[in-house]
Amino acid sequence: MKQLLHSRIIGEGDPFIILHGFLGMSDNWKTLGNQYADKGYQVHLVDQRNHGKSFHDEAFNYDILANDLKDYIEHHQLAPIVLLGHSMGGKTAMQFACDFSELTKKLIVADIAPKFYPPHHQDIINGLQSLNFETISSRGEADIELSKHLNHIGIRQFLLKNLYWIEKGKLAFRFNLPVLRTKMEEIGENISNAASYDGPTLFLKGDKSEYVIAADMPEIKKHFPNAILETIDNAGHWLHAENPKQFFEKSMIFLNS
Repeated sequence: MKQLLHSRIIGEGDPFIILHGFLGMSDNWKTLGNQYADKGYQVHLVDQRNHGKSFHDEAFNYDILANDLKDYIEHHQLAPIVLLGHSMGGKTAMQFACDFSELTKKLIVADIAPKFYPPHHQDIINGLQSLNFETISSRGEADIELSKHLNHIGIRQFLLKNLYWIEKGKLAFRFNLPVLRTKMEEIGENISNAASYDGPTLFLKGDKSEYVIAADMPEIKKHFPNAILETIDNAGHWLHAENPKQFFEKSMIFLNS
């Protein structure tokens, strides 16, 4: 029997699926999800495999993640969907739209391009691996320990949102760190070379982020011939959290066009 992704569903209307990034979860998109729901969408905030409350599994690549989403859509009888993905979720969204274009009405990709990214999260992985939940008994203690490896408080808060009480007095992470640690190459992988989706596509990049640069446009257009690129001001890679107002406005202009 196929395992189904966990989700939080908000509102009524046209189906709109949002995919979080690496080490994130559906909760990261709750505020924006509510805003899209207010505009007449049924918003599905989905936890990808090995993240949030979804199932853990050794297998992990973008073809598999796209198929997880297809199973989810078929189960909930949603197609065609509006699909938004951030970072790793943006790669899943791109792969899905290319593989299942008939299920995809519009695509929004947040701060990621269809290219290979070398593994670059090693500091985060090292920091997370350093946490010993046999001795750490509070979020505050976890933050103090993590701060020895990561001085950026915003990134620490983002990661520590994944903490939960696995049993009384014992913390754990929701994401599957043992598997994700070994899949760093897969997370940086490009979507397949021949993949393409010719539906309406919006790429959003943070003006302070280097994940998407002007030189990526030919590659973007190769896979997504009807893509446009918009910049979110005063924002880095977490553009939806750093400038949610402009992120929402620019995405809605695209959705209404």
